Amino acid sequence: MTTNPELEVNQETTETTATETEELTGASLGYKEQIEAVIATLAENDSAMFQKNENGHLWRFQYGSVEVFVQLTGEKDEDLLTVWSAIMPFPKQKENELMRQLLEMNGSGTFETKFAIINDQVVLLSQRIVDGLSPSEISRAITLVASIADEYDEKLKSQYG
Repeated sequence: MTTNPELEVNQETTETTATETEELTGASLGYKEQIEAVIATLAENDSAMFQKNENGHLWRFQYGSVEVFVQLTGEKDEDLLTVWSAIMPFPKQKENELMRQLLEMNGSGTFETKFAIINDQVVLLSQRIVDGLSPSEISRAITLVASIADEYDEKLKSQYG
């Protein structure tokens, strides 16, 4: 398996951000507060928004050229942390070419994130149950989705959009 050298730089940045966030938040804060601490370090132009509904907590913020969403369904072990960003509408042409490229990218350089097609949108996402979730894992999931989505959205739109 090959890796993308550009993403290796992002990997180092992600690890630094995760460590800084863990120092800021500590293990004593709840998941909600830890997520808010990470978003505070990444959100641009005071773009962070929060909403609570029957599906849990939902945050939205701007990072570079993408909008990133973070959902926490609750704080029980079986609840989920989901982070995603819509990259582009799924194109009507070159579908197979795009799907092949996304699968190849999933296998070689998206770390714990993955490209998917949801509701006719190409999205990048990360999802995990909260059982044993650490502050550094929260930071890493949010930072990876934000940075990889921002890295590839314009490239994919120019090729397929």
